[in-house]
Amino acid sequence: MDSPKRADAVQNRERILSVALDELIRDAGVPLSAIAKKAGIGQGTFYRHFPTREALVMEVYRFEMLQVAEFAEHLLETRAPDQALREWMNRLAEYSMTKAGLANAIREVSFMRDCQAKTGYAPVVAAAQLLLDANQKAGNIHAGVTTDDFFLATAGIWQIDFTGKWQPRLAWLIDFVMAGLREGVPVRRATL
Repeated sequence: MDSPKRADAVQNRERILSVALDELIRDAGVPLSAIAKKAGIGQGTFYRHFPTREALVMEVYRFEMLQVAEFAEHLLETRAPDQALREWMNRLAEYSMTKAGLANAIREVSFMRDCQAKTGYAPVVAAAQLLLDANQKAGNIHAGVTTDDFFLATAGIWQIDFTGKWQPRLAWLIDFVMAGLREGVPVRRATL
């Protein structure tokens, strides 16, 4: 008898997270009661899953960060390392563009538990390390590039104005970062 209850609890939690993501993107200050109502969940059930705004926002953030991180693994399974890195940078930029409201919500609660926000970002850092390691092993980028270097080099991406024609600017910045990562790497010639 516990299985149906547990499945229902999982479905409730997933429905809350899905609605919360959509609503927080639109408005960082959306009332929790509005999220519960839109998810079709009673207040008691909602607060059993997420007793505070901070708990909800950080869980949405953690879920989203895991999605971005898992995408890196998928790309490495289906693309050459350098192409995987390019596509992942593009996905990370698009993520930041579409999740601006979520970023605002995270900023609002992050002062409460700053270390928790950093822990939530760990999957993205690990994904970047995975991609950098694969590219260093393949000889696509020079050795010694750290994730700190990588995120510093990609910082310009977060400055793009995503309200206009942003795609050409993003492509140019990713090309620029890739060229910098490749600087000094010997050109490999294909063998016949």
